[in-house]
Amino acid sequence: MDRTGESWLSGSLIGRSRELAALGEHAEAARSGRAGLVILSGPTGIGKTSLLHAFVNGGACRDMTVLHGRCGEVVTNAGYGGVRALFGRLGLSEADTADGAEESPLLRGSARRALPALRPRPGEEGPGTAATVYPVLHGLYWLTVNLTARGPLVLVLDDAHWCDERSLRWIDFLLRRADDLPLLVVLARRTEAEPAAPGALADIAAHPRSTALRLEPLTEDGVGEMVGRVFPAPVDPSFVERAAAVSGGNPLKLARLLGELRSRGASPDEKSLGAVAEVGQGVVALSVRALLDRLPAWVRDVATSIAVLGEMESERAEHVGALAGVPAALVEEAVAALRRAEVVAPDRLEPAHDVVRSALLDSAAAEELGELRVRAALLLSDAGRPAEEVAGQLLLVPAVDQPWMARVLRDAAALAETRGAPEAAVRYLYRVLEAEPDSVSARAQLARSLAEINPREAIGLLEEALELALDIRVRATIAVQLGMACLTVQRAPAAVRVLGEVLDALEAELGSGPHPDPADRELRALVQSVLLITGCDEKATITAVRARFARMAAPAGDTPAQRQILAMMSVLTAMDGRSAERAVRQARRAQRGSDAATGTLPLIFSSLALSLADEVQGSLEALDRSLRYSQENAAVWTYVLALSSRALMLHAMGEIPDALADAQTAVEIIAGERWSGHVTMPQTALATALVDRGEPERAEALLEKIDRPNLDGFVLEYHFYLMARARARWALGDGETALGLLLDCGRSLEETGFTNPAFAPWWVEAACLLAELKRPEEAGDIVEWGAGLAERWGTSRALGLAALARGVTTGGSRGVELLAESVESLSRSPARAEHARAEYLLGGALLEAGDPRGAREHLRTAADLAWRCGALALAKEARRRLVASGGRMREITASPLDLLTGMERTVANLAAAGAGNREIAESLFITVRTVEMHLTGVYRKLSVGHRAELGAVLHTRSAPDPRAPAWVSASRGRS
Repeated sequence: MDRTGESWLSGSLIGRSRELAALGEHAEAARSGRAGLVILSGPTGIGKTSLLHAFVNGGACRDMTVLHGRCGEVVTNAGYGGVRALFGRLGLSEADTADGAEESPLLRGSARRALPALRPRPGEEGPGTAATVYPVLHGLYWLTVNLTARGPLVLVLDDAHWCDERSLRWIDFLLRRADDLPLLVVLARRTEAEPAAPGALADIAAHPRSTALRLEPLTEDGVGEMVGRVFPAPVDPSFVERAAAVSGGNPLKLARLLGELRSRGASPDEKSLGAVAEVGQGVVALSVRALLDRLPAWVRDVATSIAVLGEMESERAEHVGALAGVPAALVEEAVAALRRAEVVAPDRLEPAHDVVRSALLDSAAAEELGELRVRAALLLSDAGRPAEEVAGQLLLVPAVDQPWMARVLRDAAALAETRGAPEAAVRYLYRVLEAEPDSVSARAQLARSLAEINPREAIGLLEEALELALDIRVRATIAVQLGMACLTVQRAPAAVRVLGEVLDALEAELGSGPHPDPADRELRALVQSVLLITGCDEKATITAVRARFARMAAPAGDTPAQRQILAMMSVLTAMDGRSAERAVRQARRAQRGSDAATGTLPLIFSSLALSLADEVQGSLEALDRSLRYSQENAAVWTYVLALSSRALMLHAMGEIPDALADAQTAVEIIAGERWSGHVTMPQTALATALVDRGEPERAEALLEKIDRPNLDGFVLEYHFYLMARARARWALGDGETALGLLLDCGRSLEETGFTNPAFAPWWVEAACLLAELKRPEEAGDIVEWGAGLAERWGTSRALGLAALARGVTTGGSRGVELLAESVESLSRSPARAEHARAEYLLGGALLEAGDPRGAREHLRTAADLAWRCGALALAKEARRRLVASGGRMREITASPLDLLTGMERTVANLAAAGAGNREIAESLFITVRTVEMHLTGVYRKLSVGHRAELGAVLHTRSAPDPRAPAWVSASRGRS
C-alpha cells in the first residue's frame, strides 16, 4: 500500500542501488522469519521517501503485506498517530458498522485491545488513565502477529522524526517480542530535525535488531545522470561538477536547481556556471517562492492553507477553501495548478515535501500564521473533527488565550488517556495550564497522565494542586492521587503526612453533619484505604499507620474502597500476630463482590493474611481470581505480583514444583519489561524455590542481580529477600553469613512492629542453623521469643514451628519429645515441606538418642514426603542418613518432571488442559514462539510425541507415596 511519490525524480531512483539492495536483503530475511529493523536516515531532500517508494513497490516486497504510513508535524502530538498512519487503511477502526472490524479475524483474541489506538474517537474500551497503556501495546502486538499469520509483513513509517512517542514505544515493545516473526520495520527520519520523541527514537535505534542505513549525497556520476534527464543538450563536465558542488549531491536541491535553471533558459555548459551558483543559494525556498509568485494570489492562499492543515483526505478539500477564503469550485483548480508546479503531492492533499511545507509557512508572517492556526482549529472543530486533530493546531499557536481552546485541549487529553497515550495528554494539558495557571482540575488531570511515565513530575503538580484547592473533597481526591503516585518513587512519608492531614480535615467536615452522604463516606473510605496502602509499604511509615489503624473501625465491605480497607486491615491484624480469627474475618469480607468491583490489590493483600492463618484454600482462590482478572485486562504488573505471591504461598505449602513454575513464569515476564528493575518478588520467589530444589548457586546468582534502590526500606519484600538470601548462603555452606542475614531480618521486623511468627520465620531458621553449628545455647532467647508469639497466634503451622525450634536447640529426650510434637502439629498444617523437615530432624534426634529403628521410620517418611514436595535437597539428605543408619531406599533421583524448568511446567500444564499455543502465549504475556520453544523442551525431557500425552505424564510420579491431603488437591483445583 503505497502513499508516496516524488515526481521530480521521474519515478525512478538514481544512485541508490546499494541502499535498495540492502533493504531487499532485510525483506528477504523477514520473509524467512528473521525480524528486523532498518532506520533510514539522511538530510532533507536526500531521497528517503523516493527510496521507500521504490522499495515497497518493487520486487523486494513481493508476496508481503506492506503497511506504509507517514508522520506529520500537525499530527505528531496525537497519541498513536504513527500507528494509525500504518494501520488506518485496514479499516479496523470502523467497529460500529454491521460488517465492521469487530468481525475481522485480525482482531481476534487480545488484538481487540488495539482498538483504542486505532479509532479516531476511542469509545469505552477502558478507563481513561495511564493504566491502559499496557493493554493497548499488548493488543497492537497481537494485531501484528495476526497480520504475520497471513504472510510476511513490512511496516514502513516515513518522517519518523515527527512520530509520536507512544507509537515509537509500541514499535520498541513489538521488536522486543518479535522472535522469529516474519516482520520488517523500516523507519525513515531526517537527520537534522529534532525528533518529536528523541528518547523513544534513541531506544529503538539501540535495539539489537536495528540496522542503520544512511543515505549519502549523490556521486558526480549520479548528478550527471540527473542533469542529462533535465537537459537534452550535451552536458559539459564542468556544469556537472558545479551543480554537484552547489547542491551538495542532494537530489531534491539538485532537481529544484536544474528546474529553475531550465526555466531561466540556461544551458548545461560553462556559460551557465555563474547562474548555477546564483540560483543555488536557497534553491528550494527560492524555487517555491518563484513558482508561487507566478501564480494568482488565491492559489498561493490555497497552498498556504494546505501547509497549515497538514495531511488530509481529498474529500475534506472544503476545509482548505474555507481556511483560504476561496470558493470550493476554485480549490480543485488551485490544487491542480499546485500539483503541476510540484508544490502539492500528486496523491495526497499536502505539500510535496516537508521542505516545501516549510517554505510555504515561512512565506507567511508569524502573526498571520498564528491567526491561520487559530482559524484552522475553529474550522476543524466546527466540522466535528476529533478533538485531537483540533488540538494539533492549538499546540502550534503562540498562545492559548480563549476559553474554547482550553476546552478542546482537555477533550483531546481525555481521548489520549482513553487510548493509553499519556504523553499526548501531557502535551495538551500543559497548554491548558498556560491558559489556566491556577487550575486545580488541570493539574489533577495532568498528574493522572504523568503518573506512570513521570511520577515525580506528577507529585509536584499534585502538591501545587493541594496548595490551590480549598474544598476538602477536592483536596481528598487529590491526596488519593498523590498517595498512589508516591508509591512508585518511595515517598511514602510524604504521602502518609498529606493523607493523614486530609483525612483528619475530612472527618472533621463530615462529623459536623448528622448523616454523611454515601459519596462522602466512600471518599473517606478511599482516603483511608490509600493511607493504609502507602503507609504499609515502607518501614518509615508503618508505625504511624499501625497507630491510626488501631483506632479505625472495620467497615462493612460493601464498596470497593471499604474492601481495600479491609484487605489492608487483615494484613495488619495478621502481622500483629494476636488474632488469626479476626484476620480471617477481615480478609474474607475484603474478597466479597465481583473481581471488577473489588480489583486485584485487595485480593492479593487479603490472600497474605489468609495464608498466615493457614487458610490456604481461600488464599489461593483469591490469588487465582486476581490472576484471572489481570489476564482478562492485560494488567501485567498485577499479574506478576499475584503470580509471585502465589509462588511464595505454594512454597510454604510444600508445592515446590508449582511454586517454581509460577515464579519462573513471573521472572520471564518481567524480563521483557522496562520496569523490571523495580521488581523483586519474582526473583525472590524463584530463589526461594531453587534452594529447596538443590540449586542454591542459581538462587544466589538471581538474588545478586536485584538492585532495587532502598530495598531495605520496604516492609514486606525486604524480609522475603533476606530469608531467601540466608537460606541460599546456608545451603552453600556459609552458615555465619546466613546467620547474620537472619538476625538482620529479625531486627528489621522489630522496626516494623510485626510479630507474626509465621511471616518470614527467621527465628526458626536461626535456631536450626545454630543447632547445626553446635551453638544451640545462643538460640535460647530467640526461640522462646518466637515460641511465645506462635502460642499467641495459635495456628498449627506456627505451633509446629515453635516445637521444632525448641526441639533442635534442647537436645536429649526432651528434644525428641518436642520434635515429635512438631511433627504432629505440622502434619495437621498446610506446610508439607516443613512437616518433612520436622520428620528429618526427629529422625536425626532419634539416631543421636540411640534409637536407629525409630530414626529410620522418620527419615524414610521425611525422604518420601520431601521428594513428593519437590524438596530434592532435603529428600537426598534424609535418604543419606537413612542408609547410613542401616535402612534401605533406592537412590533419590530427579523424575522427568523435575527436569522441567518452571516456565516449561507452566506451559505444559496449560497445554495439557487443552489450551492452544496462542492462548497460552496471550495468557502468559509471552510470544507464540516462546511457547513453541518451551513445548519442544517439554516433549524432549518427558519423551512424549505430542500434547495429547502430556496430561497422563504430568500427573504421574515414579515413586510410591501416600496421596497429599484432600484439601491440598482441592485448593489447587484438582480432583
